[in-house]
Amino acid sequence: MDKIDRSILRELQEDGRLTNLDLAQRIGLSASACMRRVRQLEESGVIQGYRAVIDPDAVGRGFEVLVSIEVRRDRETVEAFEAALQDIPDVIEAYRLFGSPGCLLRIAVADLAAYERLWIERLTSLTGVTEVNSQIIMKRVKEPRGLPVER
Repeated sequence: MDKIDRSILRELQEDGRLTNLDLAQRIGLSASACMRRVRQLEESGVIQGYRAVIDPDAVGRGFEVLVSIEVRRDRETVEAFEAALQDIPDVIEAYRLFGSPGCLLRIAVADLAAYERLWIERLTSLTGVTEVNSQIIMKRVKEPRGLPVER
């Protein structure tokens, strides 16, 4: 990956809706050369997709919680737990961690009552769960903006 590829990545992370022509002009390439590079970055898996950033309040999911979960640490239990998370749309991010806690979730729901229902009906009943700890997000201080791409 060279300097031009890195410039493409920085620009597309800032605005994934740039037209190829606008992108080419910003990085100083012809439109056809720019398109070839973008396609190569997509085909090689460096660019994994494009998404809209949505205001959580606008879709009724302005209440966010970070949840640490302990799960029994045998392979079958961990795999069943991780598979079950895929079926819970309120879990918008999930990470398996080294050490304790074993798993960290980011959850987005409408309000405290919705989170309590999720906690009682789904989280505590997942296979292998031995402990659930919740941290309610007071304020998002820094929005996700993509990965830093060195020049």
